[in-house]
Amino acid sequence: MNSHETYITRCIEIAKNGLGTTAPNPMVGAVIVLNNKIIGEGYTSAYGGNHAEVNAINSVENKELLKKATLYVTLEPCSHFGKTPPCSDLIIKHQISTIVIGCQDDNEQVAGKGIAKLKAAGCEVTLGILETECKQHHKRFFTFHNKKRPYIILKWAQTKDGFIAPLIKDEKKPVWITNEFSRQLVHKWRAEEQAILVGTNTVLEDNPSLTVRDWTGKNPTRLVIDRELKLPKSHSVFNEDAETILVLDNNVDFKKPLALQIAGLLHSKTINSVIIEGGAKTLQTFIDENVWDEARVFKGSKTFNDGVKAPKFKGKLISEENIIDDTLHIYANN
Repeated sequence: MNSHETYITRCIEIAKNGLGTTAPNPMVGAVIVLNNKIIGEGYTSAYGGNHAEVNAINSVENKELLKKATLYVTLEPCSHFGKTPPCSDLIIKHQISTIVIGCQDDNEQVAGKGIAKLKAAGCEVTLGILETECKQHHKRFFTFHNKKRPYIILKWAQTKDGFIAPLIKDEKKPVWITNEFSRQLVHKWRAEEQAILVGTNTVLEDNPSLTVRDWTGKNPTRLVIDRELKLPKSHSVFNEDAETILVLDNNVDFKKPLALQIAGLLHSKTINSVIIEGGAKTLQTFIDENVWDEARVFKGSKTFNDGVKAPKFKGKLISEENIIDDTLHIYANN
């Protein structure tokens, strides 16, 4: 690994501190280096706050050093006014002459304009260092802008014999297949994504709250498919812990591909990631329409012998790990 790759790797590492707070902005990491030493670094603040480059520059006490330094950043510095001024202007103001960028920003408001502005100001710009890794890091942001839909994560737990729920339950609450540590991990995931989606039957059968009770973080926006308005307002998804959006006949056409329409609805609401925690029918809908990016599948140690079968899908296994007596498989959509 050369020095450019080393510092971009550090950018990616610190950028992850913004996971779950920066959306719909990308979680960018920036590092400032002088004489092979990091003199400043920063990552994107919660939405509405400073971008990574601003925080990195602000962390350098002696601003005169910036004129001789190199700025490393995972994503092309912005060139437009949004919640904050353009980062490219700030870089030029402080006369940082060398900029190393992981990947170009595909957002049409930037899309090379930031790089062009820096070059026009006389900056030396290197693009494409660990580009694959940077694009993977910014997968939510790129999916939102390139595919016009959020990054979609499917999640479910299944028994050793392939069922996700029993056919008959004594109470309207979840029947746990996984252990408490796996369930806590799911709450961490919820804090990392902008939204969570379930179907009508999941709410009726389990009465979930869909929050991050076992983790510290922001509750995701709850999306509930309730086309016939079957759900009583007394259910937990309607409490004040988080916003709830109902997917109804008047905001999607249920005669058309449903998953694609829901994805479009979320895009219109500037939601760039969603975790689908619905039942077999909801999950299978997204699988059958091929509207998903990642599947996180727990296999617990229990057996049901009979019940609701787990969804059927094909994907590329990218990781596998044991969580005590559970096994977590993560797949990418081919």
